[in-house]
Amino acid sequence: MKKLLFGLALGALALAVVATKKNEKMSDALKFKKAYESDNGKKRGKDGKVIRSLDIPSNNPIVYSDCSNILEKMNNNESFVVYFGFSECPWCRSCIETMIETAKENNVEKVYYVDVKDVRDSLVIADDGSVMMVKEPGKGYDELVERLSSVLDDYILQNSDGNEVNTGEKRIYAPNFVIVKDGQPLIKIDGTSSLQKDPYEELSVEMIDDMQDIFKNAFDLLHDKSACGIKGC
Repeated sequence: MKKLLFGLALGALALAVVATKKNEKMSDALKFKKAYESDNGKKRGKDGKVIRSLDIPSNNPIVYSDCSNILEKMNNNESFVVYFGFSECPWCRSCIETMIETAKENNVEKVYYVDVKDVRDSLVIADDGSVMMVKEPGKGYDELVERLSSVLDDYILQNSDGNEVNTGEKRIYAPNFVIVKDGQPLIKIDGTSSLQKDPYEELSVEMIDDMQDIFKNAFDLLHDKSACGIKGC
């Protein structure tokens, strides 16, 4: 009888452990790893090209965030790194492994991640040449763009003649990595190497070294209290 009761107790304990694990929230690091690796080898719907395969470490520094949370951190005068991107973005996938490795090497414990694929607005050039919105921005996007405007690029479109049209707005592109210092945007980098011309091409040692330097210089600004950034003080 004692053995039976002991066995039943062990069984109940095992079931409790399993139930607890099922109810545990997946960490942001593992969530990010799963999200990005789940696209490995797939064909991208936008251009039909094979998506780059990644091996994201399970102890990466990614912390999921959103526009409202980034605004709150800025209002609190915090210093941090925020990464804007999305899992299928080929340029994001070109630099994300190097970013994670360089962040670890430079004692950057957290990189806040905002998936911008669905939160951004979308503009097009109408037949009469005017700029028309076809997708509304998500919560907090416009305000965040305004707060980051000093480091963001212009939102540029092409008309039917292939000419560039400035929409008069700023844009959070993917990938964009922004260093925020004491609540103020310091610099924005794309993180990719100028040596890379095609987001799907194999990365050379030179490209990776170049990206490491780009990220290291950006992270140095985060740590250096006297840093003013590439645009001056």
